[in-house]
Amino acid sequence: MASSYPLKPLSQPHNLHHVHTAEPHSEQKLLSRDDADLAHFGKRPQLRRYFGMVSIIGLTCTLMITWEGVLIVFAGGFTNGGPTGLVGGYLFSWGGTFLQVLVMSEMGSMIPLAGGQYNWVAILAPKSMNKFLSYLTGWITVIGWQAISASGALLCSTLIQGLAVLNNPTYVPTRWQATLIFYAITFLALLINTYLARLLPKIEATILVLHVLGFFGVLLPLVYLGPHGAPSTVFATFLNLGAWRSDAVSFFIGSVSTMFAFMGIDGATHMAEEIENAAAVIPRSMLVTVALNGALGFAMLLATLFCLGDLDAAMHSPTGFPFIAIFEGALQSAPGATALVALVLVTVVSATVGVLATCSRMIWAFARERGLPFSSYIARVEPRTALPLYSIGLTVVLNLLLALINIGSTVAFNALTGLTIASFYASFTIAAVVMLHKRLTTPESQFRWGPFRLGRWWGPPVYVAAIVYSVIGWFFSFWPPTAVELTAQTMNWSSVVFGGTLILAMGYWAVWARRVYTGPIVEVHMD
Repeated sequence: MASSYPLKPLSQPHNLHHVHTAEPHSEQKLLSRDDADLAHFGKRPQLRRYFGMVSIIGLTCTLMITWEGVLIVFAGGFTNGGPTGLVGGYLFSWGGTFLQVLVMSEMGSMIPLAGGQYNWVAILAPKSMNKFLSYLTGWITVIGWQAISASGALLCSTLIQGLAVLNNPTYVPTRWQATLIFYAITFLALLINTYLARLLPKIEATILVLHVLGFFGVLLPLVYLGPHGAPSTVFATFLNLGAWRSDAVSFFIGSVSTMFAFMGIDGATHMAEEIENAAAVIPRSMLVTVALNGALGFAMLLATLFCLGDLDAAMHSPTGFPFIAIFEGALQSAPGATALVALVLVTVVSATVGVLATCSRMIWAFARERGLPFSSYIARVEPRTALPLYSIGLTVVLNLLLALINIGSTVAFNALTGLTIASFYASFTIAAVVMLHKRLTTPESQFRWGPFRLGRWWGPPVYVAAIVYSVIGWFFSFWPPTAVELTAQTMNWSSVVFGGTLILAMGYWAVWARRVYTGPIVEVHMD
């Protein structure tokens, strides 16, 4: 049975609530506040709530790995923007992400369900449109998280190969070796997400400490030992190496690189049904994450730009990562640079654990509503461990299959990584537009507000600004890095892949999904 849920006013919180399950002859049960929030939207608790404030901040901070990500994507931003463009692009991305977080915090606090954007659209969209729009949003979000999961593991494998080149210049990296490393990293993430799942919150809290300490472990030697450039070099040097006709176009294309460093900010929303006091913790964790990671990332970016050294050697480093050459130049030592890169590598590998957990929960939540093929299997939860093992397994299998593409062509696989920004920004935009429409057409008294609320007057402007930013990011995520010598190797194929996956989703809709997908399925009824 499907239903469009009315947004009833939020009453004063109570410790226990009465609920009836949808099955006949079910007994009345008493639920905690978290489970009552689920029941309000027709859902019964299936997963265990292991995560608290610190552990979920650990997951989201180390999933985003912003200061590490700034180093990894340095070349793309430098090509289009140079030092000044990178600084401006980072601030633009940080500010835009903060706007997105404000919007998601309000919706995640109102509707703390694991489907995130999909659930928000399903519940808030007009009844005539919520079925199709929520289906489309669910597919886009699933595709985006699967792309993040696969591309993150590939970044780890290529970074390991870069370290090998640094310490053995005669080593020639091959794609099949990168794929095997990819497999090893994926199986490590699988082990932690299954056999060690009960320890995942503690593991994420520990990784958060490594994330912060690793930042200082890299920053201090770099600043103390590296060469120091003039402020004008950093703040007054814009480069348009992509040869675009307009510096503005070059700036926005370069900004896509820094946008990538903020991917995964919605991770807490997809872990909602495993967080204690989710309605309050989700917005707090996202706000802390974007503030902390944004500050660390900006400091690392400035330190790297001031300590560039030999720019030409860095941009043409045989390791494939300019920051590795920058570290080596600053320390004048390959072993010293290896130590710093190893700190980055540990946190990047650790991020694959949180990404796998988050991606699998999104897939599980969407399959719960029969939005995917074989949903009845994917949505199963293993009763002993209360883990969605089938969705975890599916995420891993898809990663392993996608990694095979890399053996044949890095261009094809890199097109997959371009899906991350396009998919997240698209799903966010749909949800934000739906909520903005709801705000403008529905009396305030009819909303079931959560603990976090933007307010009557601040809400609409924040939503409009976040939507504008997201549309800009989505649009430029499809552009190639250079306007000259455009070939199959330099083309940005993410637009083709994004369009192809949407065609696949629409094909499944036409053939089968429109018959079985009815939107959120009501599993329980609240008194």
